[in-house]
Amino acid sequence: MPVLLAAAGFLLVGLDGSVNIAFPAMAAAFRVSTATVRWVIIYYVGTYAMTAFAAGVLADRLGPGRVVRAGLVLSLFCFASYALVTSFEMLLVVRVLQGVSGGLIYGAAPALVTLSLPPSRHGWGLGWASTGLGLGLSVSPFIGGVLVGAFGWRGAFLYRVPIAAAMIVLAAWTTALANYAQFAVWLLVPFYLVVERGLSAAAGGLLFMLTPLATGIVAPVAGRMADRLGPRGPMVAGLAAEAAGLLLVARCGDGTPLVLVGGALALVGLGLGVFQVPNIAQVMAAFPPRQQGAAGGFAFLSRTSGVVVGVEAAAWLFHERLLTLGFLPAFRFTFAAAAAVCSAAAIIALLPGLSRAPRATR
Repeated sequence: MPVLLAAAGFLLVGLDGSVNIAFPAMAAAFRVSTATVRWVIIYYVGTYAMTAFAAGVLADRLGPGRVVRAGLVLSLFCFASYALVTSFEMLLVVRVLQGVSGGLIYGAAPALVTLSLPPSRHGWGLGWASTGLGLGLSVSPFIGGVLVGAFGWRGAFLYRVPIAAAMIVLAAWTTALANYAQFAVWLLVPFYLVVERGLSAAAGGLLFMLTPLATGIVAPVAGRMADRLGPRGPMVAGLAAEAAGLLLVARCGDGTPLVLVGGALALVGLGLGVFQVPNIAQVMAAFPPRQQGAAGGFAFLSRTSGVVVGVEAAAWLFHERLLTLGFLPAFRFTFAAAAAVCSAAAIIALLPGLSRAPRATR
């Protein structure tokens, strides 16, 4: 994840290439000359060039992850602020702030990579991270041209608001996806067991408990695996097992043997348990010792965010198909979607740099 986060930050900085194609529209909107528009570049580039070194020093003291995240948050604020700009002077002020955000990202991202990988893989990690910058610079002129033509000069900035927002939650993304998928079980399985299969509440509860029971039983084993093997392997294995369990639940019908239903539910819980402990350990390791409380809170926030989104999304998917297809097809579709989401989380966990968290020393 550190390499991915660094690449995402570089991508966001590189997307500023979309601004150049907006210069004629800016000049017309603010009635300034071509020579005056040059300050849009100078203020931004000059600021992030000076900020980058300070960001590197700050990363040594606070940790590069925190500095990069601060840069992403400030970027989001700046991109949204362009909607309120009414004069060329205001535009330049926001460009200075955006330069600070770019400098925070650009100055701390290399350390984010090198602290997450052994020395023998520094070049590899930095190469992947720099790909984000190259990609941003490559695609941004075309994107900017299309959006400026459709929405005016502000289009070159505002499209980056959702991109920056997505990057801010990138570090917690696998956690949220995993819990999104798992909490489809908590919402819909009781209805399947009691309403569709006709079980009593007690019998349904007995089957339903297999999911959290498997999570609790496997958690200590997952912790030992993470200590011996590192977090990446157990995280990927857990997500894969969870996705397989969700897919098996998606194939359950009104005549599926209850033993198989229970096995599928237990597999979902087992996968979540194998994933959660290494994931929490990785989050905790990314924070310095004096901020372990904040680290625990961040891990819990990621989990609960997945719960809220998971319940809401599962309810929406299920309801949309229940009205036209009936309970069982809607149930199956929702769990197949949850399995796909969990598979996506497994793919994210496989991306470069996820195997080791940045070393926290302070």
